[in-house]
Amino acid sequence: MNGESIDVLLVEDNPQEAEIVRLYLAKRYSHKYTVRHVRSISGALTELGAGPLPNVILLDLHLPDTQGLDGYKHVAAAAPGVPIIILTNFNEESTAARAVRNGAQDYLIKREVNAALLHRAILYAIERQRSESALVKVQERYALAVAGANDCIWDWDAASGVAYFSPRWNELVGLPPDVTIERLEDWFERVHPEDIAELRRVIAARPEGERRHIEQEHRLRHESGEYIWVYARGVILGDDSGKAVRMAGSISSIAKRKETEHELIHRALHDALTGLPNRVLFIDRLQQALRRFKRNNQLRFAVLYFDLDRFKFVNDSLGHSAGDSLLVSIARRLMSVIRPGDTVARMGGDEFAVLVSDIEDESDTAQVAERIHTLFQQEFSIAGRGMYSSASIGIAIATNQYQSPEEVLRDADLAMYRAKRSEAENTVIFDTTMHQAAVSRLNMETDLRRAFGRGEFLVYYQPIVTLTERRIVAFEALLRWLHPEKGLLTPQSFLPVVEDSGMLAKLSWWVLEQACAQAQEWRTLFVNGTPLGMSVNVSASMFRAEHAAERLRSIVRKSGIAPQTLSLELTERDCMDHEEATHAVLSELRDFGVRIHMDDFGTGYSSLSYLQRCAYDTLKIDRSFVQSLGSEDQSLAIVRTIVGLGRMLEMNVVAEGVESQGQIDALVSLQCPEAQGFWFSRPVPPTEAGELLRLARSAGH
Repeated sequence: MNGESIDVLLVEDNPQEAEIVRLYLAKRYSHKYTVRHVRSISGALTELGAGPLPNVILLDLHLPDTQGLDGYKHVAAAAPGVPIIILTNFNEESTAARAVRNGAQDYLIKREVNAALLHRAILYAIERQRSESALVKVQERYALAVAGANDCIWDWDAASGVAYFSPRWNELVGLPPDVTIERLEDWFERVHPEDIAELRRVIAARPEGERRHIEQEHRLRHESGEYIWVYARGVILGDDSGKAVRMAGSISSIAKRKETEHELIHRALHDALTGLPNRVLFIDRLQQALRRFKRNNQLRFAVLYFDLDRFKFVNDSLGHSAGDSLLVSIARRLMSVIRPGDTVARMGGDEFAVLVSDIEDESDTAQVAERIHTLFQQEFSIAGRGMYSSASIGIAIATNQYQSPEEVLRDADLAMYRAKRSEAENTVIFDTTMHQAAVSRLNMETDLRRAFGRGEFLVYYQPIVTLTERRIVAFEALLRWLHPEKGLLTPQSFLPVVEDSGMLAKLSWWVLEQACAQAQEWRTLFVNGTPLGMSVNVSASMFRAEHAAERLRSIVRKSGIAPQTLSLELTERDCMDHEEATHAVLSELRDFGVRIHMDDFGTGYSSLSYLQRCAYDTLKIDRSFVQSLGSEDQSLAIVRTIVGLGRMLEMNVVAEGVESQGQIDALVSLQCPEAQGFWFSRPVPPTEAGELLRLARSAGH
């Protein structure tokens, strides 16, 4: 099928899910997908009647104008010969399975679908439809071929009790050519014990009229002792009472067809790259293990779920072919370390799972996990070079609380991500607190996405003052979330979720816009032309986006503030992680006039080369050093060094977290230029910050 264009008819009423399918099929493959989308069965029937039939149909069973199998039956009737893949939810899986039994090629659970799985399912459906069509033609050809066909022709006469089998029978079962078979029982005696009852039933059934056609597949014992698959068909002639008086037909080998069917089933249940069981087969075996455990709690099992650490780096540096080679090598090693009776599967991408059966306690799973970690300690030879990899493993052990295999996989996955975040553990066994934390995190992400539209985010401001004159020279803009139930939240309580959900850049740009507009308002009301700085915390990742510099320039121009009054605060870690493109954007912004501050200075590597490379305007001393002033000589020395460094490099220095007069006295003695902290003011809403500024300016500060 390489190079072919595949025409897809998508029958889906949910626009978001339809768009997901479009995005999946828009990925680069060796052929191109075209997608026709309709939202109902009636729309599908209209589309099928109006134009050429598609290559494949993706059908949602839950549609506005039909439910269940009725929709499938209508579409199947209107598009004969077109493979249909059912798109379903977990609660409709049984209906989807019935659709497959009624002729649909496959079904996919929406939550589990990804681009690779959908692509593979479509190719499989088309290929299987072609194979089935070919097999139907073969069967029709057998029905017409009698004389000269490569089949065994058989005939049985009730009156004489004599049967005839053509010479092809001897070839099928491995008998010498001179052996003659004259009894029907000679056939039946070779039939596999599991198949003989059904064959006898088919032949013994009384015909409704004078004749009845029969056909049946079964296994025949070859003289070698092996069983071969054959396809028997024929006609039974009956007398007036319905008793068979004559039977005749043919028997043909269908070994190749069975091999094809077996291969198709194998492909459907195994990963094409590694040959390991895939997610579908793994879940099936996990379901069986869960059922056994429900019947007998002594039959405990566990699931180990893991992915490869830094696998993306392999693909990005050496190419996807090298990544595939690594996955194949890992799969081979995994097969060598698992116990007999256990199952190892590739779940997708670089994720693997192991089903460990018949365990006694956690130590059994720990031993398997240790063997897996050991195999990663050995060097892999990939793309002509040696490399090492590692894995983070999550383990879920069977309990009576589990009702489905998906729940077991979910908890093993949660444990795996706990292991990935841990610096001390590379294997973590699931406990219920992980699930509670995951649910809480999901709820917070949902609340965060709603919060933006509901206007629950606020910007608070904390003044930055000169230590000699106690004059407000700038404000730092700080994000706050006014949660409807939890009250006012600082970023520390929700920032990790913001980063994981991809909302960080959106929120950061919003804070920039609010802060610039507020700075201009204060400049008009209180400052009367005197410079007033505005500092905003940003992430370096914001400036990796296209046109980031132009967007920030536009915000500054729109607000009316001078570029020199805006300062962007980046952490020392952000400075270390800058990519060349980010450095270029920041350099462009400095040329525009925007100032760049290094936040939390002293907590990272504090490399002088980075200070020179990034050309920062201001160093902000981390609060951990400021709060230790007066109690730790080491903190005093560090602050003195940072202040002196700023003076030598002609950079401004701001001390953060000032909360006492003693800290102020120490900073003044060290000639630190500026400071901020609760001693001057907590972060406050814009109105209160404006009042602080008004009072300071009216007092001459």
